[in-house]
Amino acid sequence: MAARDNALNKGELYELACLLGIASCFWLIGDTLGVFTAMQNVMTAGGMSSIVFLGFLMSFALAAASALKSLRLRREMRARASAERAAQSIARRDVLTGLANRRMLIETMEAATGAGPAGEPYAVFLIDLDRFKPVNDIYGHAAGDAVLSQIANRLTELIPKDAIAARLGGDEFSVFMPHEARSADLIRVAQQIITRLSEPITWEHTKLDVSATIGIALFPQDGADPEALLRSADIAMYRGKREGRSTFRFFEARMDEELKARVSLEISLRSAVQNGEIKPHYQPLVSLPEHKLLGFEVLARWYHPERGIVPPDVFIPIAEDAGIITELSYCLLRQSCNDARAWSPELGLSINISPCQFKDRLLAPRILSILRETGFDPRRLEVEITESALTNDLDVARATLGILQSSGVSIALDDFGTGYSSLYHLRELKFDKIKIDRSFVQSLDDNEESAKIISAIIGLGRSLGIMTTAEGIENQTNSTWLAERGCTFGQGYLFGPPVPAHAVKQIILDTDAREQPPRSVAA
Repeated sequence: MAARDNALNKGELYELACLLGIASCFWLIGDTLGVFTAMQNVMTAGGMSSIVFLGFLMSFALAAASALKSLRLRREMRARASAERAAQSIARRDVLTGLANRRMLIETMEAATGAGPAGEPYAVFLIDLDRFKPVNDIYGHAAGDAVLSQIANRLTELIPKDAIAARLGGDEFSVFMPHEARSADLIRVAQQIITRLSEPITWEHTKLDVSATIGIALFPQDGADPEALLRSADIAMYRGKREGRSTFRFFEARMDEELKARVSLEISLRSAVQNGEIKPHYQPLVSLPEHKLLGFEVLARWYHPERGIVPPDVFIPIAEDAGIITELSYCLLRQSCNDARAWSPELGLSINISPCQFKDRLLAPRILSILRETGFDPRRLEVEITESALTNDLDVARATLGILQSSGVSIALDDFGTGYSSLYHLRELKFDKIKIDRSFVQSLDDNEESAKIISAIIGLGRSLGIMTTAEGIENQTNSTWLAERGCTFGQGYLFGPPVPAHAVKQIILDTDAREQPPRSVAA
């Protein structure tokens, strides 16, 4: 800045010297040609010296220099003002979408909440896009930018005139509606946003599908300041994500308490995984109808020192969301393989693999590495997967399953009948077994539709040469019914509950005792 000012000062001095030089030249020319003498005769009777004209010319030169400097200063002030306006716009606007950024949103909310009457319910939406990451991963960031820009345009079209839409960062947007908000109006706007944002976006002749989950918070009951309101809306949005996505949720106070409890449980879970506190339990798998023991399914069990038994349907989703499900699965596989080495080599292991793990292209090599490390025969292992593991990238799933099967590992499609593309996957992938979901089996006695579905699944498996396992068998009547219709294997409390490793030996001994023929008694 100092160098720039010095340069300006030197330029101004040079310019002044030039103007004074020009004035001097005019004076010399005028004095030489007698111009001043003629002007003296006309203007005054007594005459004026040429020195007076020299002074006049010098003053004119100084005035001209001053005027030029003033014009230059005004031009520079206008340029600086324009630059400041541009800088402020950049600082308060998202460069990609042109929407307000977080700073501008906060400022607008502060002004609105500060000026509004106490208790007037303003609303803030926090909008997070669903299925946006695959767009970036598969089609690149250019496609992702196109989606974000189109989402911004659609939001601008949908929101009320006095509302403001903002991009908070990544694929997260917000809408602030600074007017009295009725629940019916907010629901209508939220539904319109979800519907509009779920419409396909065309990019380079490709249709890109995303959707949105929305959290809604109200001022003042859900937060007394902008940051508190956004946090409440974020908590509500997170609840919507957990409950199915592509939906909206209003903030409730209990959500905050539940989130804190979940965070606390996640911290404990991380520690439990690192310390090997989550143990494998084993539930018997038997053949039908003879109930011969064939192996065990590995089920995770967590005994928390303060909470007691934490159900798998509680901590498994947390492990998936926290990104520690892979570490947990490998830990369970390693423990169970070591446990099973003490069993008969005829008994197999069945273990579930989370859909999240199929994003890892090294899944198959890592499973096989654990088998080599523990000395466990791959032919004794069965990997169970759900259909949701196949929806993200079928080619990756096909390659992963192919590597495992070529090494001798069996593959079972778990929870069959609860997804939406079962037949397609049965055609595209070679499964060794279909597992009939327990919900069908447990409603077998009082639901004719369940009986028809089970019969159809068993028939489908038979026609494709795929064995079937029925889960959740709890009574002999259901076991007999399934066996009569050709179901190959059974699993459930009828054959035994999940037990820790030290109790498996007794199950095996009891099974061996039942299978041995009775000894003849000497006369």
